[in-house]
Amino acid sequence: MLRNTFYLIASSIAGLVFSFNLYAQDDRELTHLSKVEKLLVPSKLLKVPAEFIVTLPPSYSKSSDKEYVVLLDFHPRSQAYLSGMHDWMSHNGDWPWLETIIVTAPDGHKGLGKLKEQAIEEQGNELLLDFMGQELLPAIDNKYRTNGFRILNGFTGNAGLSLYTLLNRPDMFNAYFAASPVLSKDFAYVIKDAPKKLAGMKGKPRFLLMSTSDSGFEKRQLASFAEMESIIKANATEVLDYRIKRFDGTYYMTQPILATAYGIELLFNDIHQVLKPDSEISSQGAQAILAHYRYLSEEKYGFEVPATDSLIALAQAETAKDGEQAVKQGLAIYKLAVKAAPDSHTAHDALAGAYAEVGEFEQAIKHEQLALDNTKHPFWTKKYSESLAAFEAKKRL
Repeated sequence: MLRNTFYLIASSIAGLVFSFNLYAQDDRELTHLSKVEKLLVPSKLLKVPAEFIVTLPPSYSKSSDKEYVVLLDFHPRSQAYLSGMHDWMSHNGDWPWLETIIVTAPDGHKGLGKLKEQAIEEQGNELLLDFMGQELLPAIDNKYRTNGFRILNGFTGNAGLSLYTLLNRPDMFNAYFAASPVLSKDFAYVIKDAPKKLAGMKGKPRFLLMSTSDSGFEKRQLASFAEMESIIKANATEVLDYRIKRFDGTYYMTQPILATAYGIELLFNDIHQVLKPDSEISSQGAQAILAHYRYLSEEKYGFEVPATDSLIALAQAETAKDGEQAVKQGLAIYKLAVKAAPDSHTAHDALAGAYAEVGEFEQAIKHEQLALDNTKHPFWTKKYSESLAAFEAKKRL
């Protein structure tokens, strides 16, 4: 049953990629499609410039003030499945995958291959990391609107290099996905270096997903995978939010797809998951919620993560209690949500509803109009227009 489920997932993604290629040949203007272009990266370390493939989200050309997450994958063939998965998982309002600029490596570049070979075979060789940190990532940031949050994605050998990067330059990326990593035979000296480097890791939070399965192709790596898992559990500091996942019973070539989907959901869960009113944080009050989202914005992600939905959830729970004091407390939290995010249409709509509940229709109308002013989405404009008309009618009574 599990095998069949994952087969259906893989088939659906393959169909999405096929559809992408089919529609890309159409002469019609299909604004929902990603744009694929080449980025030539001059390099002293590679000797010869390298042409990376950049896949831009459909909104990139339309939202000129928006900045984006970057995902880098060194496998040339990863572009198709990553762009297809990303298109599907981000088109519904950045959920669950925030819109991302996907960068994939050129096929057969000898200079890049040499740097990877040296990283794998020579302990302490960091020329590949120098190339990424000094040449590749600055080239991406200089040309594209990036927000500073970066993901390094890898499968098998490239997954081993993701772990090598995490250990030697943890601040280079915010998140590391390592699907079925090659670790045996002193691969990039990851297992030898891991205990000391994990124990000494400092700085801002980093995320790691390391996964594998029991397929025939991965069995030769299971012993080293288990060893690495034990090292991580014994030595990782609180800086590293790590998750170890086994996709046993699934196919080898499905692993990067499963790992990417699973990793994306875990990585951005704090953004999408609304805090329940009785959660440890929310039970301490609205200020604790704001402090939590400041941590997410300033430390974990480095870009603004709004507290709006969690504040609204707490306000709703307060106003559901009996008594005039509960209503006042709920209204105060709604006001705080608007103060924290004055351009949030959902915050203004929630506050408008709270004012209407206590019969303050002037304020309800004011904030429903502000909700309407702060969105162009047809669903919300229709909803807010109907609410505004209802408030105006009640005011006239």
